[in-house]
Amino acid sequence: MIITITLVLSSLVVINFLLLIFSCNKTTKKVASEKPGFIKPLSSENTTKQLQTNQLAATGS
Repeated sequence: MIITITLVLSSLVVINFLLLIFSCNKTTKKVASEKPGFIKPLSSENTTKQLQTNQLAATGS
């Protein structure tokens, strides 16, 4: 009984590893050497807006 359980679990582990090896998507590593065409310059004027304060609802606890 113990031998049967061990064999079944071992075979499931082996099948799992085989599926893991053969189901991986093979991707090639490409070096991206493209430079961006246009970079927007940073503006020196930063405006801030004050957010409205919201009142929280009662939780009942």
